[in-house]
Amino acid sequence: MPDFNDIYERMRIATGCRTQMELADVLEIRQSSISDAKRRDSVPGDWYMKLFDRFGLNPDWLKQGVGPLYLRANGQYGAFDASAGLSEQAAAFGEPRTKGQLVSVYDMRCDYSDRKARPALTSQRSVCLPMSCLGEKTVVLEMAGDNMRPVVTAGALLGVDTGDASVVSGKLYALFAPHEGLIVRRIFLDESQSGYLLRSEAPEFPETHLQPDALAKRLFGRIVWIFQELA
Repeated sequence: MPDFNDIYERMRIATGCRTQMELADVLEIRQSSISDAKRRDSVPGDWYMKLFDRFGLNPDWLKQGVGPLYLRANGQYGAFDASAGLSEQAAAFGEPRTKGQLVSVYDMRCDYSDRKARPALTSQRSVCLPMSCLGEKTVVLEMAGDNMRPVVTAGALLGVDTGDASVVSGKLYALFAPHEGLIVRRIFLDESQSGYLLRSEAPEFPETHLQPDALAKRLFGRIVWIFQELA
């Protein structure tokens, strides 16, 4: 049975609502009705119909997170993977790019030490992303700090393939650092080919050096995509 909290989050994200009060206004119900539905762990069917009538939202996507986000846009029926105001043409049902999935966004800040087991990351919010961006071992982080500007800005969403432990010089990686938690660096093989150089994009941040065994212990994964606002 679909989880109420997941459905609620998809409804909130798809409508742009930030609070229960705002979503209640969209659904034309009392805020207490949302609290009652949460307590029963059951979403009334007329909520799906209301959101389809007003926005063209796909009930299957709202309920289970599968299928296209929209079934109707600009008065036309089809499978749409963009917002109703931006849709230009229908996308085929079943394509990964038409499907969204609600995923956790993790805080990069954590208490890491080489002498201890890796700390658990803290989920700070959820976001809906295309399933085509989400591999089996993809973890989504929110960029902390500005050491990688202008390539990566603070607050950017980072897709990290935690199953990719191979190091290719010049690529971006997320790795643990004592007293900081997860950090982002470009990694290069050093001149002697006996260790690795970790570099920020911003020039005021110093370059650091790691031996292969230390890098293997700290490496979290390769950054495979970045979502951020353009300046």
